[in-house]
Amino acid sequence: MRYPAFLQNEGVIGFLAPSFGCAEGDYRTKAFRRALDKWRSMGYRQVLGPNCFAAEGVGISNTPEKCGQEVMDMFLSKEAQCLISCGGGELMCEILPHVDFRRLAEAEPKWFMGYSDNTNLTYLLATLADTASVYGPCAGTFGMEPWHESLGDAFGILTGEKAEPLDEYRQEGAFGHAVKVRGYDKWECQSLKGEENPFAPYNLTESRILRTYLGRNRTSESLFFSGRLLGGCLDCLVNLLGTRFDRTREFAERYREDGIIWFLEACDLNVFSIRRAMWQMEEAGWLSHVKGFLVGRALNGAPLMNLNAYDAVLEVAGRKNVPVVMDADLGHLPPMMPIVVGSLGEVTVKGNDISLTMKMI
Repeated sequence: MRYPAFLQNEGVIGFLAPSFGCAEGDYRTKAFRRALDKWRSMGYRQVLGPNCFAAEGVGISNTPEKCGQEVMDMFLSKEAQCLISCGGGELMCEILPHVDFRRLAEAEPKWFMGYSDNTNLTYLLATLADTASVYGPCAGTFGMEPWHESLGDAFGILTGEKAEPLDEYRQEGAFGHAVKVRGYDKWECQSLKGEENPFAPYNLTESRILRTYLGRNRTSESLFFSGRLLGGCLDCLVNLLGTRFDRTREFAERYREDGIIWFLEACDLNVFSIRRAMWQMEEAGWLSHVKGFLVGRALNGAPLMNLNAYDAVLEVAGRKNVPVVMDADLGHLPPMMPIVVGSLGEVTVKGNDISLTMKMI
């Protein structure tokens, strides 16, 4: 696994819009501009891709061809040291034929951070290019005042401020470091952001309550498990399954000695869609060598008929006889723990506390 160098003090942050941009006239534009001001005040220089303020595409900022070209140009340019996506969206999958992952695998690695629709890059950078990325907040989120702890965690991964060197590795760059993040006490059920309040912090009204299982059995015992971290937004993952971009089985086989921790969260999928997605993953061989599951709160996870969000996952995950941690701080109901995709993760759960150590080795 390749790990990019950390963002240096007064370094250059690049911004691109492979999914939605921050088009003028939307409150997200104000949040994005506030985020740029914040980073500028911290001493970081910036370079913006041509689609950052575009709204010319369907479900993405521009045409698939132009979005794919922006991705290639920003990754291959020597100017920006790391890249942050402007936002999520709907049809980022359509840019993939215009992204040359072989060239990205041969180029100097560069951090990319985003979530939701950006799974199309964070996941494929790992499985196709053996390059780590950060499944974490998009650029506009950093416009909130003040920053939530989770934003400091995410940006601290890019800069290396959250990283500690591992004694057995003493090399330059991120390789040979470990980052530790912890769950957050409260989460947001209903956002207060909007045109009148674009910089609103998270509306933290709900307490985090973890549900932990060994196989299908609920447990209150402490858990520890490790493996390569792989996953993202389930909506996007099953869309990739079976396409020419699907090299998941090869990735799992390549890292079979470490095993895989699947981190999963869902946006539009309802509970039946989640259960069908888990079935697809199992039948496609994606879950071979699985060591555990981290599952975020589903945005659209209300019970339907006799199925709830827990059984939607456990029908498949429970048969693997590995730890399953549900309602973790991941995804579309923030805050979210940033995850270094492709790193060697170590998950510790004690009661309602969860910590995640990510070794960049």
